[in-house]
Amino acid sequence: MIDIASGDAAIEQITANKNAHYQPYGWHHWPESPWFAYQFRRGLGETQEGGGSVSEVFLAASRIIAGDEESWHKEWKVIGDTNRHRAIEAEKSGHIRTAMNCYLRAADYYRQAEFFLLPDDPRRLPTFELMESCSLGFLSHLNPPGYAVDIPYEDGKPICGYFVRAPYPGDKMPVLICMGGLDSIKDEMWFMQAHGALQRGISVLMIDGPGQGGTLRRHKVYSRHDTEVPIGKVIDWLETRPDVDASRIALCGSSFGGYYAARAGCYEPRLAAVISHGAIWDVHELWGDKSDEFGLAMHIKFVLGCQTMAEAHEKMKPFTLEGHLQHMKCPYFILHGGYDVLTMSAATKAYESAKANGVDVTLRFLTPEETGAEHCQHDNPTIGQEVMADWLADRFGIDQRALLKTGWNTLL
Repeated sequence: MIDIASGDAAIEQITANKNAHYQPYGWHHWPESPWFAYQFRRGLGETQEGGGSVSEVFLAASRIIAGDEESWHKEWKVIGDTNRHRAIEAEKSGHIRTAMNCYLRAADYYRQAEFFLLPDDPRRLPTFELMESCSLGFLSHLNPPGYAVDIPYEDGKPICGYFVRAPYPGDKMPVLICMGGLDSIKDEMWFMQAHGALQRGISVLMIDGPGQGGTLRRHKVYSRHDTEVPIGKVIDWLETRPDVDASRIALCGSSFGGYYAARAGCYEPRLAAVISHGAIWDVHELWGDKSDEFGLAMHIKFVLGCQTMAEAHEKMKPFTLEGHLQHMKCPYFILHGGYDVLTMSAATKAYESAKANGVDVTLRFLTPEETGAEHCQHDNPTIGQEVMADWLADRFGIDQRALLKTGWNTLL
């Protein structure tokens, strides 16, 4: 049985056990520095999706000073550089599978290295672009290859993304638009959403929407509550592609992206399905009393284009699903950790409102016994991908037994 009150704001709690230990939400490496422990849990979990090796991740942790953001940046960048250099040398030697593995690990390590850098830190964009170069090093060797795209958005400022066609025969393929949230970006979507979709015959478009990734860092495009507008531009772009089945376009958003996806699903009729990978009901309700000392304050201000949390509190107010879910016409899936350290109650509020408004909605909590009980399944992203991708494959009418008999010789 899930205790809905158990997870809300658990991210800020310091456990009685001050030694590294296992919690219902996964491995808790620095109990007296819970924000660092949470981010480490995220990187550790993504190793099983190719985003690192367990030994390298623990090597970095052994050298990180808990709470010291400089040491965090330094040690993640060390193992990122090591893997990027290995990838370059392997590629020169024709050892492509090794190069791909190293590029993918390096990309996630650089994501970690960039994470706590301030928005105006001169190292931030170069570290971010090292991550992107490694992501592309990996994606370019897939069969069929993935590649970077700039989707027209506004005033010459594009939405940045990566497109990867599903590695199976077919003229027109279903597509999942993959997006993160407050601090998750297109490059992390491989570990959280995209890999599972591709394995089930669903092409993926991993995007940095307004307030995310390269769209924010390079073009200073900040988050907006009416996400149906940018998602509409993304669907416009997808509809120009001859390899896309426009009747089977879905959207998944992780964490804050759970709000983005649900809101878009209320007003963008071309979406065939929507997934909130971690539900958000009301952003102001969640963060409207947080100070500039809050562990996510830097990210919140950066994403919303604000200088203070007081300013951000005002900008948060329209970011709510209250009064909107009655407009959703497509199937809606909410996947939530059963011991989510940010919020548990948001998932039940979103589900109950959708249900009351006649939406075809499914809520799935993952329990601590299953693992994947952390926010967005950061402790076990594989089970998260399996649950979401199977739900979507069923909605799209994909016969996985038949599909796996028709696959190309792929490097997935």
